[in-house]
Amino acid sequence: MGQENSSVVTDDAAVRRHFLMTDIVFERTDGVENSGPPPSLGALWVSKGPYLSEAEIFAVVSTSSWRWEVTGFIEITPEVDFIDCMVQNDAEEDAGFIHLDMEEVRSARLHSPNDLGQKLQLFDAEIELTMTWKEVEVSSESIQVADGRPDELEERGIERAGAYQRTRNLSDLDDAISMLKEAVDLTPRDDVGLPGRLSNLGITLRLRFERTGNLSDITEAISAQQKAADLTPKDHPHLPLHLTNIGASLLRRSERTGELLDVTTAISLQRRATELTPQHDPNLPGHLTNLGASLFRLFERTGELSDISEAISTQRKAVDLTPQGHVNLPAALTNLGASLILRYERIGELSDIIDAISVQQKAVDLSPSGHVALPSRLSNLGVSHRWLSERTGNLSDIGDAIAVQQKAVDITPHGHPDMPSRLGNLGASLTRRFERAGELSDISDAISIQQRAVELTPQGHSDLPGHLFNLGAAFTLRFKRTGTLSDITSAISAHQKAVGLTPEDHAALPARLGNLVGSFTFRFEHTGELSDIADAIGVQQKLVEITPEGHADLSSRLNNLGVSLTCRFERTGDLPDLSDAIAAQQRAVDLTPQDHAKLSHRLNNLGISLARRFERGGELADLNNAIEVQKKAVKTTPDGHPNLPALLTNLGIMFARRFEQLEELTDIVEAIAFQQKAVNLTPQDHAGQPSRLNNLGISFTRRFERTGELTDIGEAIRLHQKAVEQTSEGHATLPDHLYNLGASLYQRFTLSGDNGDLKDTLSHYKAAARSRIGSLRVKLNAAKHWASILIRHYPESPEIILAFDTALGLVTLIAGLEQTVRGRYTQLESTSGLALEAAAAAFALGKPDKALEWLEQGRCLVWSQLNNLRTPLDDLGIHDKILAQDIATVSKKLEYAGSSRLQSDVDMSLSEKIPLEAEAREHLALASRWDELIEKARAIPGFERFLMPLSCSQIIQHLPDSGPIVIINVDERRCDAIALLAGLDEPLHIPLPNFSLEKCGEYRTGLMSGLYRQHLRVRELEPVKENPLVGEERGMRPAPIKKRDKDESPVHLILRSLWEEVVKPILDGLGIYSTSRTSGEELGRLQELGRLWWCPTGALSFLPLHAAGIYRGPETMGVADYTVSSYTPTISAITDRVRNHRAANGVKTSGPGLFLTSQPSPSGASAIHGTTQEVRSIMKMAEAKGVRALALEGDELAIDACLERMQEFGSIHLACHGSQNAAEPLQSRFLFHRGSLELGTILKSDLRNADLAFLSACQTSTGEEKLSDEAVHLAAGMLAAGYRRVVGTMWSIGDKAAQDVATSFYEYLFTHKDEDSGTTFDGTLSAVALHHATQELRLVLDDTERSLLTWIPFVHFGL
Repeated sequence: MGQENSSVVTDDAAVRRHFLMTDIVFERTDGVENSGPPPSLGALWVSKGPYLSEAEIFAVVSTSSWRWEVTGFIEITPEVDFIDCMVQNDAEEDAGFIHLDMEEVRSARLHSPNDLGQKLQLFDAEIELTMTWKEVEVSSESIQVADGRPDELEERGIERAGAYQRTRNLSDLDDAISMLKEAVDLTPRDDVGLPGRLSNLGITLRLRFERTGNLSDITEAISAQQKAADLTPKDHPHLPLHLTNIGASLLRRSERTGELLDVTTAISLQRRATELTPQHDPNLPGHLTNLGASLFRLFERTGELSDISEAISTQRKAVDLTPQGHVNLPAALTNLGASLILRYERIGELSDIIDAISVQQKAVDLSPSGHVALPSRLSNLGVSHRWLSERTGNLSDIGDAIAVQQKAVDITPHGHPDMPSRLGNLGASLTRRFERAGELSDISDAISIQQRAVELTPQGHSDLPGHLFNLGAAFTLRFKRTGTLSDITSAISAHQKAVGLTPEDHAALPARLGNLVGSFTFRFEHTGELSDIADAIGVQQKLVEITPEGHADLSSRLNNLGVSLTCRFERTGDLPDLSDAIAAQQRAVDLTPQDHAKLSHRLNNLGISLARRFERGGELADLNNAIEVQKKAVKTTPDGHPNLPALLTNLGIMFARRFEQLEELTDIVEAIAFQQKAVNLTPQDHAGQPSRLNNLGISFTRRFERTGELTDIGEAIRLHQKAVEQTSEGHATLPDHLYNLGASLYQRFTLSGDNGDLKDTLSHYKAAARSRIGSLRVKLNAAKHWASILIRHYPESPEIILAFDTALGLVTLIAGLEQTVRGRYTQLESTSGLALEAAAAAFALGKPDKALEWLEQGRCLVWSQLNNLRTPLDDLGIHDKILAQDIATVSKKLEYAGSSRLQSDVDMSLSEKIPLEAEAREHLALASRWDELIEKARAIPGFERFLMPLSCSQIIQHLPDSGPIVIINVDERRCDAIALLAGLDEPLHIPLPNFSLEKCGEYRTGLMSGLYRQHLRVRELEPVKENPLVGEERGMRPAPIKKRDKDESPVHLILRSLWEEVVKPILDGLGIYSTSRTSGEELGRLQELGRLWWCPTGALSFLPLHAAGIYRGPETMGVADYTVSSYTPTISAITDRVRNHRAANGVKTSGPGLFLTSQPSPSGASAIHGTTQEVRSIMKMAEAKGVRALALEGDELAIDACLERMQEFGSIHLACHGSQNAAEPLQSRFLFHRGSLELGTILKSDLRNADLAFLSACQTSTGEEKLSDEAVHLAAGMLAAGYRRVVGTMWSIGDKAAQDVATSFYEYLFTHKDEDSGTTFDGTLSAVALHHATQELRLVLDDTERSLLTWIPFVHFGL
């Protein structure tokens, strides 16, 4: 019994042996003849049990008709129980299957060693194929593969390539390439196996290129495959295969580089492969299929119809040569269907999509029930039915699509790896039916299905990012329908995950980043949320940066970046964005071949951006260029192309813009013609139709304005009404369409007087202005027109208040904290005067309190924002310390970002722009965080109006006791003053009926002329030229102008007019009267004069109200005889300082002394030697009075050291040149020997305890005409930086006069210094001191125009 047992053990050991299956062959064994060409077999996949390890892949090569050989061997180790073998055809579809039980194989080897084989189970053919092999025993000593043998290296390389195909693990592919390269290197050149190894190496290199996008891999693949072809005899049966492989690799490289030569070379090689292949060769249909694929790609590149037609012809031939019942026929039919669909997309020929469905249906019909490829073919058939539905609009077609795709899903086994993609196709068809029928359940089902596709895809699977994208797209569509922000947020989240799961070196990363950009852009278009378009631009810049020169996608990515930049420009008005957009789009056009199908699209986008630049800058050349570019775009777009209506619309808009500029009637006629054609070509249910109707309506309105033809305005109204009706609620363009409808109705009202039109006009403007979505600019324009028409036709309407409230609220949003200070000022240029117009309306309604609120809310917005960022948070901290700390932290960061963030320039490289864009996104995030924190603060009881615009009662809470604040409103309707006095519960309204906006402009022009006559006024940024006539003034002047006669003094007349029409009525209204004045009484009388703060608006800000008076004749008088004048940019600039002073219980918090500097000879400016003597004189007085002071001259002071001294000393005296930069207010500066001290730099310092800044420089309180309500000058900037009081100048000052005023000013302060103040310096009496100093100077001058202009420019701001 022991022997039997031994016998059993020995027997099992023999069965469980280690051997190799070699010489594997497939051949036909049923003996039937004339059954058509044999199938085209390509690969053998082998999985080993019991644990079904990673599949090994072996190449299958046809050696004769109905006979194929497998390259390599299958190693069977003792532990293998069975192997599953799957045979694939050239189309990578499963053709047959065989299961080998190793116990049976081992037994067969013992009993029939020369008859090893088994029949193959075929899926598509009624033939019999048998797999045969030989076995080679492997001894225990030879189990390890011998290093250095080419055949074994090749086998292991192919095995690792197969592992990569299964796992997508890049290291497997790297190993495969390394092994195959070594196999090639070890193979002699005359070895018959070298071409095959070179070919295999090329295939694996191409696989790695498809994964990583590394151009060197595909180039090396082509080189290896070319060598394989070169080493193959011209009559060898494998040569066509090698030629086909070269063509496939060239095609892949062309997709990466856009090199047209690669495509045409691929086609040439594949043509040769087909020519070398006999008509009855089983490989011919495969070669024809590959040729068709290359022609397919050539068409995608050139748009040449002959290419796709030839592709279809070639693929039809492939189908015709494939016998009925052949295993490859369904695959060939499927490929033909794909080409037919592509041609349909190009020309819209219904027969193509019908033919595509026909061949795909046949492919489905030829696939037996249970065939492994049937679900895939059903799914593709469904896609074609979906295309047909998009063409015909028939719900039955999309129903058919859903039916076959549902079947595809139903027959796909649970756990099948293709299930997610089939679910995705089903979801896409449900989405299409949703778009067609609007049934919300369809899109909800689509989302559920796509979520399931994501859930079924394992983490780490290479397909997961694509499924996440499909899910994101579905969420986006539901957002379009419902407006639920959570859907678009989910869409963005899905896209972000898709990008996050994609390796940095993956070739698909750019496409997935592009999908993320699309979702950001879509949300931006609907919400106007700047962070979305900023994120989109950031991603697009990254895409462009990682795209190598010569890459086929570079032009597309540049184009998309340009579109997003233009989009943001339309929202922010930031000109660098538009410049960058045009540069990117021009480059995209330059990189696009003239015969490229996308050229017209890129020309269109470039034309739009050029037109936007014309609208901003008014350069007609930009508009003419835009028209020429757009004409070319239209010309290169074939009739019937789906993009043609959009291009025609844009061309029409440009002609309309040129008509508005030149008033050439032919332009508006052409505009209407193009836009009418666009409307006619657009289906009525097309998403773009409302905008096209709207634009056509605008052109009809413009022609009506020129010709007065009533039919035109009637047609315009009809079109605008139709546009509004077709625009869904919540769509971002609805305010535009409402606005334009209102404008057209008002045009008709002006002719007909029909009150119905007027009421409809107001209704539409109101709806547009108060819309929750849409362009802020459009809504602001609507609000302004709403208010203006109410004032004109219903001047007593209470809705005027609502209209201006809406308008001023929109201004705050347009110039938001997410922008730089420069950006905010740019935005505010177009809104200048709005607060003044609103205040005039409030005065007319008898509401001076509302006028005051609007003037405070709508003026000096940027300085008010800075003040908000620096608001004390002590009270809030008592309720919520953490919230107060968070607000303080974000405030500092926002202030820094607004004043310090650089903006991109068109000359910068992309690598320089990307970090700037990242800073901009961070700035946006800070602004968003600020809004969140402020809303949180307002939820606390007692803080409901935290940092909201102040009400009248709040504004007048902390008025100074020493005198009134007078704000003067100047508008074309009327002029008024409001006086605010401590102790009064409401503002005092003082009408100014004898003053007007027109007079104000005339006075300003006259004053400017007087300054030029006296060489006292220049543009701020003109270079200084050495000129002896300029050397004694602290300013920059033009060349001398001939003096006018002394008796002609427009300045005297201007000062008299200001006195009589503005100042005297205000003083009378306040009950302020003059006391008699003699030179001997001047000093004592100053103690009797009260204070008065002037707060002028608009053009009045440029006129010297403090000097208004009559200076010639027997009865001279002026403001100085009545009061001590100061200025303030806003009421809050004074009341905040009063409040803070009172909160400190009168304790002085200013620094302990005075810092002085003279900078007499800065580089690039004229010398002002008097500054040295000025500072020395003041320093001498300070030392005599025991005041702590420090003076540094010229080169002794660096910029950083000056900032340190400003922290150390509470007051500063700057005797130097000043330069105001109206374009970049924060770059206004003081010129030092060792550089420039810019206002932006000062603002970054913490100077909240600063006291006095004496700016003994030129034009330090000169405003900017475009921003007259924003107090864009150095004096206001120093107030914003934290100084309580500032002395500045309105124009250039003489060197001697500056010395005299400064010396007299400080002499007064030192003389009236509190004896108990010790060494501290106190600027409390600075306004009185300046009044004293200027009057002292006045007393030694005559009453000539020159003399007046010598003492008047010195002004005081603040407390």
